[in-house]
Amino acid sequence: MSDVYDLIVIGGGPGGYVAAIRASQLGLKVACVEKREALGGTCLNVGCIPSKALLHASHLFHQANSSFVDQGIEVSNVSLNLAKMMSKKDENVATLTSGIKGLFKKNKVDHLKGFGKIEGHGLVSVDGGQPLRTKNILIATGSDVATLPGIEIDENRILSSTGALELSEVPKHLIVVGGGVIGLELGSVWARLGSKVTIIEFMDHIGGTMDGETSKQFQRILKRQGIDFKLSSKVTGIDKTKNGISVRIEPAAGGEGTTFDADYCLIAIGRRAFTEGLGLQNIGVETDPSGRIPVDGNLQVSEGIWAIGDVVAGAMLAHKAEEEGVAVAERIVGQKPHINYNAIPGVIYTHPEVADVGSTEEQLKEAGVPYKKGSFPFKANSRARAIGENDGFVKILAHAETDAVLGAHIIGPSAGDMIHELVTIIEFGGSAEDIARSSHAHPTFSEAIKEAALAVDARPIHI
Repeated sequence: MSDVYDLIVIGGGPGGYVAAIRASQLGLKVACVEKREALGGTCLNVGCIPSKALLHASHLFHQANSSFVDQGIEVSNVSLNLAKMMSKKDENVATLTSGIKGLFKKNKVDHLKGFGKIEGHGLVSVDGGQPLRTKNILIATGSDVATLPGIEIDENRILSSTGALELSEVPKHLIVVGGGVIGLELGSVWARLGSKVTIIEFMDHIGGTMDGETSKQFQRILKRQGIDFKLSSKVTGIDKTKNGISVRIEPAAGGEGTTFDADYCLIAIGRRAFTEGLGLQNIGVETDPSGRIPVDGNLQVSEGIWAIGDVVAGAMLAHKAEEEGVAVAERIVGQKPHINYNAIPGVIYTHPEVADVGSTEEQLKEAGVPYKKGSFPFKANSRARAIGENDGFVKILAHAETDAVLGAHIIGPSAGDMIHELVTIIEFGGSAEDIARSSHAHPTFSEAIKEAALAVDARPIHI
C-alpha cells in the first residue's frame, strides 16, 4: 500500500473500477475504495448482470411453454425451479465480481474495503481510519433507489429492484410502480414466469424519454405479452394486508382513486445520486437540486477532485460511467480524450429488446432541426421471419440537408447488439447513405438497418 497515491477512486462500480484500471495502465499509483464486499457496484451485484441473467432464463422458460411448438418442438411437463434459477444468477454474479478482483491484482490496483470519505483535498479515510494521501480523488459512488414519499421499502412486500431480484416465489400479482427501464425489465421477468403484472406509470407513455413511435409499439407488444398498464396514474399510498399489499392510485391530474390488491409491489421510479456521508462539505462542494455533483467539461469538480457516472449529470448508464472513468484517468496524465454523449446508446433488455442512440423525433422537432426518416419493419426481414421474430422496426433519423445520422431507434431481436452500427456512424459523423452503400450479410437482422437507411431516401428494396 502506497504512502501517497496518484489517484484514489471512491466506488468500485463500472465507472470506478474501469477508471482505476485505466489509471494504473497509465503508470499511476491507484487505490479503489468500495463499501460492498464484492466489486462491481450496483450494476454487477444487484442490477445489470443479475437482471439480465433472469431475463434470459425467464425468456427460455416462456419459449418452452409457448413458442417452441411453433418451431415443431413439442415438450411437456415444463416446470420452473425458481431456486435453481436464482442460484445460477448468483453464480454468474460471483464469477464476474471475482473477475474484477483479479483484474485489480493484475493491474496493481489497491483494493480498499470500506466506506470512503473525503476528509479534505488530497485526503481520503476508509471506515473512519487514518486518512490516506492522494494527488487526485475520483468520486464514483453511483446511485441508490429513489423512493416515494411516505412509502417504506421493506424488501418483504414492498420491494426495490434488489428485492425483486431475490423473490423466492412467483407472485400471483405484482404491481410495478414506474414504467421505465427497471420496471419494464423486472416486470417482464415475473410475467414470463407466470405472474400477473400491472405497471403504474405517472406519464402518459412508457419508456421515459424514449422515441414516441417506439414507445407506442413497445407498449402494444408488452400488453400482448400479458402486462397491464395504468398510465397517467400516481400511487397515493400502500397498505399491508394479511396476504400482501393494497395499492391506492389515482389519476395523475387528480380525480377518483382506485385500489389494487397484490402480493408484492416493486417501486421502480428511478435512482438518485449517492453522495451521503462522502464529506463533500470538507472540500466545499454542494450538490445541485437533483443531488448530483457539479463538474466542468472535463468532469472536474475542483483541483484534484473529479466525479463521474450517476453522481453527475447525464444518463445513469454503466457504459456512460465507464467512458467517463477512462476519460478522467487520461486527463490526469495530460491526455485529451473526448466523449460524444450523443453517441452513447441505451438498451432495454426485454423481448423484443429496445435500443436507441442520438435524438428522438420529438427532440428534433423541439429543436427545429430539419430531418427525414426511414423505417423498416422486422416482419419484412427474412431472418426475423424465418425464426418468428416479427415484432418491431428499425428507424433512422437523418438531417434533411446533410444526411448525417442524428438518431436511431430499434425495437426487435438483438436490438442491443445491432445499435452499435448506428453508434459508430454517429461517432464518425456518417450519413444514412453511408449505411445504405455498405454491404450487410444476408440473412441477418442487420439488413433491417440497411433497409431503413435506404428508406431515408425513399428507396427500400424489400418493402
